[in-house]
Amino acid sequence: MTTLDATLPAHGRVGAAARSFLAIVERDLLVIRREAPSFLVQTLVQPLFFLFVFGKVLTGIGTATPSFGTILLPGIVAFTCFLTPLQAVSIDLGRDLGFTHEIDDRLLAPLPNVLVALEKFGLAALRGLIAGACVFPLAYLVLGSGYHVRTDLVGEVAGMMVLTALLGAAIGMLVGALDSLRWFQVVTLFNPLTYAAEGLRHAMLPPIAGHPIETLPMGWVLVVLCGSLVVILGAGLRLFRHRVVS
Repeated sequence: MTTLDATLPAHGRVGAAARSFLAIVERDLLVIRREAPSFLVQTLVQPLFFLFVFGKVLTGIGTATPSFGTILLPGIVAFTCFLTPLQAVSIDLGRDLGFTHEIDDRLLAPLPNVLVALEKFGLAALRGLIAGACVFPLAYLVLGSGYHVRTDLVGEVAGMMVLTALLGAAIGMLVGALDSLRWFQVVTLFNPLTYAAEGLRHAMLPPIAGHPIETLPMGWVLVVLCGSLVVILGAGLRLFRHRVVS
């Protein structure tokens, strides 16, 4: 709360907060309208790929059943509704709270900080709903006669899309607001892909200003990759033999 707010009566502070909140919402809605073409292209490329490959190509060559596209469509809608707001709010917050500090002007506005967060949360969820809704006409164009969607439960479909978008935005808010990722660094140590990337980084990246890029020691990289190969391959062979014998 600013010094000016402290001198206002309660109803004045509420009015100032409401006006500031609506101004921020209007500003972000204007940004969404301006960026609509690029936003839709970036968001719908992956659903288009899934629909075309799994719903059109595979069914066309007989690898999948004709109804596979219809079965796949709800998952694509859920994926789009969930991932779009997650990426929108997490990347936005990570940038604003990190090196750009673009959120500072909003935090100086005469409204509670939680409303700033809720505004970002709500607008991200709205992006997810828009992207999810655009999947339906896209699927109709791609799948053609293979497009089959019930029309008697539109309310249930809309409700599930709203909940999915809100959940994605909430997780994005959590990820974007994280201050320390030490726990995540520990978790990634159990991922063999981390060591593969570190090994390639050591082998591929040239020194910067005469200093080599800091990576995990190659000895540890080779030990973990070889150990993971032995353990995972052994488990796979054992399960394979079990399935074949049984």
